[in-house]
Amino acid sequence: MPKPRYITKLEQLDGLDAQDKMRLKEVAERFVFRTNEYYMSLVDWDDPDDPIRRLVVPDESELEEWGHLDASFEADYTVVPGLEHKYTSTALLLVNDMCGAYCRFCFRKRLFMEDNDEVVKDVSEGLAYIREHKEISNVLLTGGDPLIMSTGKLEKIIKQLREIDHVQVIRVGTKMPAFNPYRITADPSLLEMIQKYSTFEKRIYIMAHFNHPVELTDIAVEGLGLLHKAGAVIINQTPLIAGINDDPLVLSELFNKLSYIGVPPYYVFQCRPTLGNRIYSIPVERSYEIFEQARMNSSGLAKRARLVMSHATGKIQIVGLTDTYAFFKYLRAQREGHSSRFLVFERNPNAYWFDDYKEAVEIHRLENPHVLTGTD
Repeated sequence: MPKPRYITKLEQLDGLDAQDKMRLKEVAERFVFRTNEYYMSLVDWDDPDDPIRRLVVPDESELEEWGHLDASFEADYTVVPGLEHKYTSTALLLVNDMCGAYCRFCFRKRLFMEDNDEVVKDVSEGLAYIREHKEISNVLLTGGDPLIMSTGKLEKIIKQLREIDHVQVIRVGTKMPAFNPYRITADPSLLEMIQKYSTFEKRIYIMAHFNHPVELTDIAVEGLGLLHKAGAVIINQTPLIAGINDDPLVLSELFNKLSYIGVPPYYVFQCRPTLGNRIYSIPVERSYEIFEQARMNSSGLAKRARLVMSHATGKIQIVGLTDTYAFFKYLRAQREGHSSRFLVFERNPNAYWFDDYKEAVEIHRLENPHVLTGTD
């Protein structure tokens, strides 16, 4: 297949009729629309509930005033332009403000708006910050999508990171293996670059984003295999999204297929309450039920995923439910001393985010100092 053509206007979508295009114009003007020919070839236009269509084609319900543009308050942890440092050992370097396509439920949709100033083209200040902070052992390249960049531009960044002794792990957050696997299969220089900088001692991790089994096409699997062969370690993370993968059978199929090709499931994210995301969001406790049902239908190697929320205060795992209580645990915490903290709240079936539990009545205080209750 030749290089897929990008589609940036609804008028270019043959699967939508003129009425649909007019109806969705306001949505696309508010939250940018972008996809490509390859990804649209996966859509079954005869199915109004097609998951790939839902993933990238605007929906009128996005205009509902619900959520916040920066739902996890990432701006609070931006220490220099283009660099977030929330957890001691990990830094996020925002290397660009473009993706191969735009997920409608994106939690960083603010970056693709005209008044965005969080992403900078020159990341030298961020790299200098990383050099000066020896506690940083992990760097996540994100944005935007790093693989939308030319290999030459991406290599300049990775080369400089590899020259910093205390940086052990470089992670590349990307959905290009799903959006456009030809980015991998048609560019030998990308694979050569991965092979050069993913060493036995310090691997490059590809943080893939496959949201639905339909995305795991033959060419996508080939691209992942080539990345493996080049020495990258690949893991997958996905949000749990209404109408896309909120069926336990669909989610377990995704988990299992990923495990077959050596791409273990890593995190499943609770959809962040970002502006426009009401239509894509699922209550926390329902998410847990879907997640656990999916894991029950998965092999052991496919059960490694954890259901989490990327909250302003840290990465919070949704651990379990009883008839009365919901249980959470901080996997990472911004506040010193809160990592691994266990939290107990009365159940709230209408909660879409951790903040919705803050009004819970205090249950009881246990003797274990690592247990918090709803009022801590």
